[in-house]
Amino acid sequence: MPAGYKGRIGASTVWTILHRAGVEPAPNRSALTWRQLLRAQAESVLAIDFFTVDTVFLQRLYVLFVLEVASRRVHVLGVTPHPAAEWVTQQARNLLMVLEDRVGQIRFLIRDRDAKFAAGFDAVLVADGIKVLRTPVRAPRANAYAERWVGTVRRELLDRMLIFGCQQLRSVLAEYADHYNSHRPHRALGQAPPFESAEPAVVPPAGRVARRDRLGGLIHEYAQVA
Repeated sequence: MPAGYKGRIGASTVWTILHRAGVEPAPNRSALTWRQLLRAQAESVLAIDFFTVDTVFLQRLYVLFVLEVASRRVHVLGVTPHPAAEWVTQQARNLLMVLEDRVGQIRFLIRDRDAKFAAGFDAVLVADGIKVLRTPVRAPRANAYAERWVGTVRRELLDRMLIFGCQQLRSVLAEYADHYNSHRPHRALGQAPPFESAEPAVVPPAGRVARRDRLGGLIHEYAQVA
């Protein structure tokens, strides 16, 4: 190129120069992208996160939950006003008890870099063969499954109910999680709930539809009965 040349070089020109110099195009990267990793390993991935709820008395409560990526099953691990390191570490032990005999199937747990996740929390999981994957800084989309559930529980429950204290929040979240896991349809699961049998559903003949009210009528569940 002439000295001081400031013009643009087309892609074809760059290819010609590299080709003449014997430089081949860069090979495709062999490493999996984050999205490909989640899709390929979904059956063995958990996503965990905190979210906060402010009571009518202006007390801030912290909720810790975990979501099984493949099945979309959610487990509310605990609610506390003070998420100390000892409490968070105990929730890791509780998680292993919740998973029971399925612990051996879990390979990865995704979490953000929140300082509330103490070293003891990771240590409990690593001891059982679960690798903890920390998301990049300020990248909530890297833990999109957990973030999506926070949005869902806020829209369908917490934004429509006054919370007075820790015990009430535990109760309503437990009932909502039961509804979410056993009745609420999920688009990613073909409109089936997480706990539904993998066998094709038998469609009953037209009959009476029964409604079940949950959380004081905030949520309705419908089922066809004979």
